Amino acid sequence: AIVYVLARAGSVHNSNCPDLQVVQNDFPTVSSKNTESTAFDIGKYREQLLAQSKPYIIECAAAEGGGSQEVCHLPREKRYAALNQKGVTLWMTGLSGSGKSTIATLLEEQLVLQHGKSVYRLDGDNIRTGLNRDLGFSKADRGESVRRVGELSCLFTDSGTITIVSLVSPYLADRDAVRKRHEEQGLKFLEVFVDVPLSVVQERDPKGLYAKVAAGQLKGFTGVDDPYEPPLHPEIVLPTDGMTVQQSVDVILRTLVREGVLVGGPTLPNGLPYPDGDEIVDLLLSPEQARRRLQQVDSLPSALLTDIDVNWLQTVGEGWAAPLKGFMREGALLQTLHFNSLLVDPFNLTGSKAINERPTDFLDFKTVPPKRVSMSVPIVLPITAFTRDAILQSGKTLVTLRNKFGHPLAVLRNPEIYANRKEEIVSRLFGVIDKGHPYISHIYSGGDWLLGGEVELLERIRYNDGLDRFRLTAVEVMKEFEKKKADAVFAFQTRNPTHAGHAYLMKTGRDILLKKGFSNPILWLSPLGGWTKEDDVPLDVRVKQHEAVIAEGMLDKDTTVMAIWPAPMIYAGPTEVLFHAKSRRNAGATYFVAGRDPAGMKGSELAEAHKNDDLYDGNHGRYVLTMSPGQDPMNILPFGPVYYDKRDHVMKAKDDSRPDDFIEISGTKMRTLAAHGASICDVSNNQPIPSDLVEANCVPPGFMVQSGWEIVCDYYQNVDAADRWVPYSVQKTTPLVDKRTKSDGSFGSLDFQLFATSDKGKVLSPWHDIPLAATSTAAISTDTLFNMVVEIPMLSTAKMEVSKQTPHNPIMQDSKAGSPRYYSYGVPFFNYGLFPQTWEDSTHVD
Repeated sequence: AIVYVLARAGSVHNSNCPDLQVVQNDFPTVSSKNTESTAFDIGKYREQLLAQSKPYIIECAAAEGGGSQEVCHLPREKRYAALNQKGVTLWMTGLSGSGKSTIATLLEEQLVLQHGKSVYRLDGDNIRTGLNRDLGFSKADRGESVRRVGELSCLFTDSGTITIVSLVSPYLADRDAVRKRHEEQGLKFLEVFVDVPLSVVQERDPKGLYAKVAAGQLKGFTGVDDPYEPPLHPEIVLPTDGMTVQQSVDVILRTLVREGVLVGGPTLPNGLPYPDGDEIVDLLLSPEQARRRLQQVDSLPSALLTDIDVNWLQTVGEGWAAPLKGFMREGALLQTLHFNSLLVDPFNLTGSKAINERPTDFLDFKTVPPKRVSMSVPIVLPITAFTRDAILQSGKTLVTLRNKFGHPLAVLRNPEIYANRKEEIVSRLFGVIDKGHPYISHIYSGGDWLLGGEVELLERIRYNDGLDRFRLTAVEVMKEFEKKKADAVFAFQTRNPTHAGHAYLMKTGRDILLKKGFSNPILWLSPLGGWTKEDDVPLDVRVKQHEAVIAEGMLDKDTTVMAIWPAPMIYAGPTEVLFHAKSRRNAGATYFVAGRDPAGMKGSELAEAHKNDDLYDGNHGRYVLTMSPGQDPMNILPFGPVYYDKRDHVMKAKDDSRPDDFIEISGTKMRTLAAHGASICDVSNNQPIPSDLVEANCVPPGFMVQSGWEIVCDYYQNVDAADRWVPYSVQKTTPLVDKRTKSDGSFGSLDFQLFATSDKGKVLSPWHDIPLAATSTAAISTDTLFNMVVEIPMLSTAKMEVSKQTPHNPIMQDSKAGSPRYYSYGVPFFNYGLFPQTWEDSTHVD
């Protein structure tokens, strides 16, 4: 009214808003049916003003008129990262009584209390008590209400708040205008249509409004005598007449996960989690970068990688240990040992980006990154004093990392060398005292120094053992999930053949996720590929058996991805399981299946407290996984032990009401039956399952697919034929040999033999037949050129030597305790061998 009077009095000019000018007689009016007077049409007036103006920027000098104000505020990416969530407007529209406010209230409660998110709800009640107190229910006022709430939701969403708007907002054009304002500012907008028939909301009538409409007490009521225009393309549709409130909330929550709203950083397609540290780690150099680096490697100091070190290099280089980009520096190791986590600042919120890639500084406590991610297992590179001295004396900032055959696999940058405090690592990592524990023994056998630094892979890590096609990088596994359009991924780690008990856990896991509302949960069957203790089932046996399980349909090939996970097994119980889960999350897994006693083993005879007994309680792994910080957004699917049901021949959780119907098939019993080639128990004509399976030498039907059982039997019946099996991922290579040689057997095994030959192919003895002098001079002099037989080529650590016991004296692999022997002091920088006919009696033939 005041504006109207001023306008009638003449032109109005606002000096603060030069574009805002109101001129006499320009005001819209509406004629009254009952009088000849005219009334001011505020709706038309607002429409005219909005049409001639742009969104104003008053406080932001850096932004152009009508443009985004983001340049004047904290960048949205940093704001979202700091809040660990992204802003979004959930615009809930539908008829009065459809359930908008009820759903919005529960959604807000669960997001705040269960997910720890910043959420605010805007609805008719809290909006009309203040911001929209001056508005009525005319079409114009309803449109203005929607516009104001839309602008307010833009501000809330830009601030990183999850903004829930629950308004009837009946008109399509008004809602589309709000959507457009969000899109113009790059803000996420999700329209939620609470789709309920008019007859249902009339019956519900929670506020008694429809009764008043029926009684003629209310006019112009939306959906009855005033139109409601449903959305044409809403992001979410909730037919709440057939859903519970919680089901509706779950649909919205899944959408928020899929849209990546509940995390501050990026996500993979369908909302699958990004790796820890919000960065995809892939350290493989491009071909051109690798070519340039390879020109340098021979001029750099070298560090030796054991087979286990190669497994860890692959784990780091392919992104499985993100945010790590190399072997741990001392600061990262200390965080891992004391907190089972690493501090990270991927968006440089505190100026401490890449803090774990800097040299450790024990006097800098100023920069503390804001976020922790799970990291429970030390990934370190032990070296000897010989290697330490070579690196320090070289003055170089690059180190070549070579496998035991001398082949360069990677380059390490900016080396950091520090003491290998073995007892501290063992005590904090394992929490047990057992010098006979295989990985504890491995730690104590390592060098007295640790080498930290970031790595560059010179080539893809390959093992040439027939299994490389199952070795996918973390990025490649992500792409497999994307191909299958997974909206949830549940990982199942194996280091044993898959039987019906495992299949029960995997199938049940998928059923649980389907009931949660996921449309296409994908199983990731993830056999452990790195080092395992010597009595574990070999890698190739497990992989072939898994293939059989999928081929025979025990697992669905269309909803299963099988890919080898490269890390070694360290048998550290609950602490290690945290890393197993975290590493799968780094490739996109959203759930991790945890059964009984994950990552456990029995103590050795040297164990202080648990000789020949479980080192860790079988229930602790599941509990620690569920309670551990730093696992978000991964969830755990915990399962207890499963048993074979003699009634229906299916493995499942035990029914306590009929315990006698269930039998446990232990690993020991399975190995015994396989070693004896047990057949399927005969249950025809209702014959019962024998009470003593070993005595009957049979396995219950359905325990394992037939072809898979045959693979397991073949292994246990030939377990001593070591050369037949691939125990774990160990690189195989072609030896560096002279062209005048021929070889038999596999290099790296005890059956390898390298024979010297003449130009015509005749086999020669390097001891008897090759002359000392390479020239035909009669007398030895200072000018004589000598022959040298190289047994161990430079850079290779395989302990090779001429055999005195074998005809023609081939060069063969030396052994220790029945295994090939390798030097461990470092990378040899010289060729090792012999001068022929200079030792013992070269004319002696036996």
